[in-house]
Amino acid sequence: MSEQDINVLALVKGEERYIFLFDDSSRAETLRILGRYASSPDLSFSWYDAAVLSQKIRQQQPKTTLTVRRRFDLPLTTEDERSS
Repeated sequence: MSEQDINVLALVKGEERYIFLFDDSSRAETLRILGRYASSPDLSFSWYDAAVLSQKIRQQQPKTTLTVRRRFDLPLTTEDERSS
């Protein structure tokens, strides 16, 4: 079993407390839950709340390094090399 970090996101609105615990593999499901809560007329959780929290979830997302494969690896020339 691999050890994963648990992310915690909380929102306090008046008497209500919304606390979301999720790991990296359940980010998409957490985003869907925000939408479900926002569409519920029984909760004070708004679409604005969902937007703000979803932005925070995306900002916490681990940065993956994008490897770009170049078709050609040409050496860069300097101004001095071009003028000679």
